[in-house]
Amino acid sequence: MQLLKELTLESLEETRYEHLTLKVNEHVATVTLSRPDKANALNMRLWAEVGQVFEAIDQVAEIRVAILAGEGKHFCGGIDLAEFSAIFTAKRDCEGRFRERLRRQILAMQNSFTAIERCRVPVIAAVHGAVIGGAIDMITCCDMRYASCDAKFSIREIDIGMTADVGTLQRLPKIIPDGIMRELAYTGREFGAEEARGMGLVNAVAGDKSALDMLVGEVAAQIASKAPLAIRGTKEMILFSRDHSVEEGLNYIATWNSAMILSDDIQQAMKARMTRTAPEFKN
Repeated sequence: MQLLKELTLESLEETRYEHLTLKVNEHVATVTLSRPDKANALNMRLWAEVGQVFEAIDQVAEIRVAILAGEGKHFCGGIDLAEFSAIFTAKRDCEGRFRERLRRQILAMQNSFTAIERCRVPVIAAVHGAVIGGAIDMITCCDMRYASCDAKFSIREIDIGMTADVGTLQRLPKIIPDGIMRELAYTGREFGAEEARGMGLVNAVAGDKSALDMLVGEVAAQIASKAPLAIRGTKEMILFSRDHSVEEGLNYIATWNSAMILSDDIQQAMKARMTRTAPEFKN
């Protein structure tokens, strides 16, 4: 059996995307949505690229943490309504086949965001300005969320007559209280960064975009300094335990650690602690 080959950092950095940028520095990958003239609205190309870039990040050993941000005045204004409206005018030779293709399209959109959640490294969302509709679906896939004080959130799907369908209604109840989630989903009302922090949607609020970038960079650097296998295992256990019983979670971590606990990382961490030096971990 041939082992899975990891993608190299060089080949990842050579990849070009139409609507996002990727930079890697000191084991931290920064993915930036880049349609600033459209408030980084999610057209189908950007939607697909989000999935592609996080699937690629997952395969690069040098990357230990990722940041998801937005270029321009806003993080993301949600779905591109021009493309969304085209669904209603599309030619339909057969209604059943058209709807089957539509279902596959929705599943593909879901999988693009799920790639963020499945990525083996922690992903931090750094949001500012508008965080609307599909942007909520996207950030709920992230491990942590930080916001600037100008961030404005809304589960906006209800205001265009649809039910949110790419993760908000499935993941948000695991992050914030159920009653608050229901209110926001039913009303579509806008709420600010401080309210988002109070309900537990964001970890902290920074004064502006510059302060946000600095804060998130510090958190990412701290994570990147830890033992990579331990970080990957911690994310794996958190996700598994979220959707399974305590007993199942305990059984899984027993199996995981019986396989991973004899890593070089533990020896390096213990040596560094005893000598009071900074540990140097393999990727």
